[in-house]
Amino acid sequence: MKKQFTAVYKKTGKWYTAWVEEIPGVNTQGKTLKETRENLLDALKLTIEANRLLMLKKNKNVTRELITV
Repeated sequence: MKKQFTAVYKKTGKWYTAWVEEIPGVNTQGKTLKETRENLLDALKLTIEANRLLMLKKNKNVTRELITV
């Protein structure tokens, strides 16, 4: 299942900064818009993976289910 998120890009001087609106802490920067997009996608994937692993490690006796909004 693919999920969609909102990427926000801002150019400041020679650099681009970017973040994902829906997930605090997912942010990055790059010298080009292309580089910044790639960095943001990597940051998002790593954050989701890390959050999932942390949740599984801390919460062994939980019920998990997919929800759609």
